[in-house]
This record gives sequence, C-alpha cells and structure tokens, in this order.
Amino acid sequence: KELNKRQRQWLELLSEYDCDIHYHPGKANVVADALSRKEREPPLRVRALVMTIGLDLPRQILNAQTKARKPENIKKEDVRGMLVEDFKRFKKS
Repeated sequence: KELNKRQRQWLELLSEYDCDIHYHPGKANVVADALSRKEREPPLRVRALVMTIGLDLPRQILNAQTKARKPENIKKEDVRGMLVEDFKRFKKS
C-alpha cells in the first residue's frame, strides 16, 4: 500500500529514531477509544440567568461625585498644581 503525504512525513520524522512501531487494531486499543468517544451525559446548560439591577445606582454616582469634590481629593487629582510645584522645585535646583 502506498503512503499518503501525512504518513510519509511521520515516517521521515520517526526514521531518525531507533524505535519499533506496532499496529493495534481499533477494537484492541480501548484506551484511545475511550478518550475519543463523546460524552454520554450532555453538558450542563444555563437554563436561567438571574440579574439583579441595583436601584441605588444614581445614589452611588452622587456619593462618588461628592467624595471626588472634597478638597483633599481635589488636591490629590490636581495635576496642574503638581506640575507647577515640580517646576518650582526644578527651578530652585
């Protein structure tokens, strides 16, 4: 029997090694057979999706905005002020 392209590639690859290849009929090769079979039980599917939407989202946004407007937080986020301070320090040195 003539080898196909894939078989020739494998033969070429394996010819570099000293090994014996033995054929096992499909019926005798139960390990490979068990691994290649499809699952008997169908996979679990999501039958329902429960989603809780919080009605307090506007309150959370307002709280975050209020917190961001506090003077100590504004100072932390004042990039322009940080650049001015860095420039003053740079000018002194």
